[in-house]
Amino acid sequence: MRSGKGFVASHTALTAFDSWPEFGELLGARYDDHPWNTASGSIINEDPSFPATRHLAAAFPLVDEFYQPKAFSRDKLRVLLRLDVSKMPPNPNMRRADNDFPLAWAKMYGQGRVFYSSLGHASEMWDNRDIAQMYFEAIKWSLSLTEGDATPRPFPVR
Repeated sequence: MRSGKGFVASHTALTAFDSWPEFGELLGARYDDHPWNTASGSIINEDPSFPATRHLAAAFPLVDEFYQPKAFSRDKLRVLLRLDVSKMPPNPNMRRADNDFPLAWAKMYGQGRVFYSSLGHASEMWDNRDIAQMYFEAIKWSLSLTEGDATPRPFPVR
């Protein structure tokens, strides 16, 4: 991986190998609950120039199980999609005080390209053409078949 291999992970990968710290470092975060279980949410496309998200609207509705990340820092990865938590019902299990709820990101791990998205809980999500294209483009990017900037960026100023 560090030598240049690509890695693409979806949904439950955030929960995998919890006793293996390096896997969390590879992914860029760990699982910390899904406050609303499966719910309707509004997704913000933070990087419409990235290959895996360029086909998506600036904001769009989606029904899925939205994972809450922990051990996550925008200093180490580039958030591509995030949940607009301002449009979600209040929930005591929502522990991110900064309201930063990333759903897809890209990062480098040594020379390797890493893409993760929590989208994909509901089986119908895998039949969603936009989501399938997102993962397809992420695979191409991770294999260095396309270019996309994975430089970390701070939370956007509103």
